[in-house]
Amino acid sequence: MEVVRQTSGKSGRRDTLNLRIRPDDRGLIDRAAALTGKTKTDFVIDAARRAAEDALLDRTLFIATPDAFDAFRARLDEPPRPNARLQRAMKTTPPWE
Repeated sequence: MEVVRQTSGKSGRRDTLNLRIRPDDRGLIDRAAALTGKTKTDFVIDAARRAAEDALLDRTLFIATPDAFDAFRARLDEPPRPNARLQRAMKTTPPWE
């Protein structure tokens, strides 16, 4: 993988990222980008950004006092309170059925 720095003004600065990619992967990305109405670049950047955020969040350490952690766990253990969005979601047929 090669990163090439390009500068096109103060606000429009972008870097180029060159990748080697198998033709079947390229075809998959091309089809998905077209289906979502995005350019290949935007599709790949969005997917890579989400993956990067997930990787970083998975390795983030959250520190809480024992009382705060107990309160957090208590909230997780509470049953969901009925609301319009939850009731609508429970009545919606899943797309895989």
